[in-house]
Amino acid sequence: MVTIAVTGHLDLSEGAVPLVRGALDGLLRGCVEEGRTLVGVSCIAKGADTIFAEAVLGLGGRLVVVVPSRDYRRGTVEPEHGASYDRLLAAAEEVVALPHETADREAYEAANAVLIERADRLVAVWDGAPPTGKGGGTADAVLAARAAGIPVDVVWPEGAARGG
Repeated sequence: MVTIAVTGHLDLSEGAVPLVRGALDGLLRGCVEEGRTLVGVSCIAKGADTIFAEAVLGLGGRLVVVVPSRDYRRGTVEPEHGASYDRLLAAAEEVVALPHETADREAYEAANAVLIERADRLVAVWDGAPPTGKGGGTADAVLAARAAGIPVDVVWPEGAARGG
């Protein structure tokens, strides 16, 4: 078994989505040796998290969803992402619901800690931008994983852009 967690940008441009999906498919396929089970860990936010979760399931892997707070679905998941979020949540083999009331910096930092704690590797759909100082973001997760000795695979294919 290999457990791979994801962190990544929410705001991928429309053109970046197929590029990221192709790169994730290739990377995940390469991480799964014959007979090994793929377990993907994701918060299934829009953008990179969802693309990753769909790729894991598409390869026959198991999905673990981390829900950062009690109000995450209601307060954070945008209406156009709701159906995808609900479908992926229903497909999850395990749901880790964190006890935070509100989706805030503390909740996102705790979610990142769960991702890193569970991961053999971290996949970061990341343009390399430094941390914003808000905490709980993509760059923060990459830095925490590296500090914990977790290998990080950065995925940012040629032509990928933010702004979606």
